[in-house]
Amino acid sequence: MPSTIPTLTLEDARRLITAAETKAEAIGQPMCIAVVDAGGNLLAFERMTNAWIGSIDIAQKKAFTSRAFDITTKDLGANSQSGDQFFGIHASNGGRIMIFAGGLPIVMEGKVIGAIGVSGGSGEQDHAVAEAGLARL
Repeated sequence: MPSTIPTLTLEDARRLITAAETKAEAIGQPMCIAVVDAGGNLLAFERMTNAWIGSIDIAQKKAFTSRAFDITTKDLGANSQSGDQFFGIHASNGGRIMIFAGGLPIVMEGKVIGAIGVSGGSGEQDHAVAEAGLARL
């Protein structure tokens, strides 16, 4: 019996980025916004005018991290402090793991089909902008 697997499309990724960008503009904070597919591969990316150059890499790694572990980077960070169960995880995967807020998995029909990563503001701002992107999907 054939089954269908929900897939994140480029059109979906662009909608996520547009919604996230709208939120970033509303709070007055330029951001870098990355969307990865189910395999953790970059699907779409945007660097808003005046967003930090250093945030390019961070946004992409937040999206990868969130998909690699199917968890928000905020929650992963909370569990990866000294003495916690995931301490040291940031050194895994060739240094691609980010353990601060701004990465969220994208779930459709109960399956993780990708992730969004946002960087450029405080952790709270990054997380809020990523959530705004998800709300559009």
